[in-house]
Amino acid sequence: MKKSILVSMTLCLCISMSMQAQNKLTVNADQGKETISKHIYGHFSEHLGHCIYGGYWVGEDSPIPNTRGIRNDVVQALRDVQIPNLRWPGGCFADEYHWMDGIGPRSQRPKMVNTHWGGVTEDNSFGTHEFLDLCEQLGCEPYICGNVGSGSVEEMSKWVEYITFGGESPMANLRRQNGREEPWKVKFWGVGNENWGCGGNMTADFYADQYRRYATYCRNYGDNRLYKIAGGANSGDYNWTDVLMKNAAGHMHGLSLHFYTSPAGSRSATQFSETDYFNTIQRTFFMEELLTKHSTIMDRYDPQKRVALIPDEWGIWTNVEPDTNPGFLYQQNSLRDAILAAINLNIFNAHADRVKMANIAQTVNVLQALILTDNEKMLLTPTYWVYYLYKVHQDATLLPVLLTSDKYELDGKKMDAVNVSASKDASGKIHITLVNIDANKPQNIEIALRGATPKKVSGKVLTSANITDHNTFDNPNTVNVKDFNGAKLSKESLSASLPAKSVVMLEIE
Repeated sequence: MKKSILVSMTLCLCISMSMQAQNKLTVNADQGKETISKHIYGHFSEHLGHCIYGGYWVGEDSPIPNTRGIRNDVVQALRDVQIPNLRWPGGCFADEYHWMDGIGPRSQRPKMVNTHWGGVTEDNSFGTHEFLDLCEQLGCEPYICGNVGSGSVEEMSKWVEYITFGGESPMANLRRQNGREEPWKVKFWGVGNENWGCGGNMTADFYADQYRRYATYCRNYGDNRLYKIAGGANSGDYNWTDVLMKNAAGHMHGLSLHFYTSPAGSRSATQFSETDYFNTIQRTFFMEELLTKHSTIMDRYDPQKRVALIPDEWGIWTNVEPDTNPGFLYQQNSLRDAILAAINLNIFNAHADRVKMANIAQTVNVLQALILTDNEKMLLTPTYWVYYLYKVHQDATLLPVLLTSDKYELDGKKMDAVNVSASKDASGKIHITLVNIDANKPQNIEIALRGATPKKVSGKVLTSANITDHNTFDNPNTVNVKDFNGAKLSKESLSASLPAKSVVMLEIE
């Protein structure tokens, strides 16, 4: 009898301990110094598949509701996540794009072959004027990537003049002839793309010289001030960063970085095992190592952190959907991909001292898209809802955090189960974004708020029954944001129970 009572008490104690929070987070609400640039939440749209044509652009005569040919539903959806900037026209397409083919009457614009993406005909009906109109409708800043690979210095120089010069000149007059009297404000200017690969297969030394040459002739006109971004490294090519910083840092404001997470095991966007999920999430954490190592190199040449590190292509790259053109990179988007996006955005926030912009690839119908369209239909992917939750971090003050996390274990491997970022906005509200990576177990977490006296907590949560769940045109709301009621306040701390495989945003007032 005594032995059975002892066993029972031990069992109860074990259950009680297992229900206690193993995760502890301290948020130093009064110690923030760095601002999380809103441009970390930027996007990328290339002339690739149905990103531009069918995604944004349907033409003025389309039955799909549009404003000057640009889809109203896509514009409204992106405005709802406060899109801060949009990178265009590529990508690899940028270094074969000649901007003068995309201006003037559309019926007279020359056609070209899109050699990188499907070998389809590009009719240039969406060009400079249409893109800048799109940005004005979105309320975001344009980020134009110029052609170094197959273009000339003169061509790029004239493009800057055409867009931004308000005085009397051949290019400014040509813009007026094409219907735009006043110049546009364009700050972000990329000088080439992936010049180590599709942008010319250049060496780092050669591109550094080319960058300096091209950037010299990208002029500031009037009060428009260009923020010049050099084509940076492919993933872990640290030599590229070293050479560019050594030879051209004084001529740039930003240096890009490209890294795509390749899924482990099954490359399907919607059919994969928990082991595949676990290993894919582990792979995406390589972004943390990349930012740390590239930043360390940049610190040697730029200790004041004047030059930003800009991951302007990132995301997961799965197989295309069955029976679609493999050159169009149309892939579905699951809860796994939303969790992956949330982790990467938390990582970017943590590096806000050096990372000032980032652009997920790509916004509509391509790779890790926020939006999918099918003629008049449109759906929002799980990744879209992460951007909806995380918009609270834009231009907020990064708050230092200390996290002790439980482990997510599978097949003899383990990683932290919880990933986090915290900020304080201009009104004093604190926002904490928490990712429970564990596919099976809820995670209880105790959060200490130092330097703050919280009075109210509310939240939103993104989760679903399965890590493979995704939205379709027949079922567009399978994975969606809901109110979160799993957080409780207690003096200067709070506790929360994070559902398995979820992204939670807490707002503390």
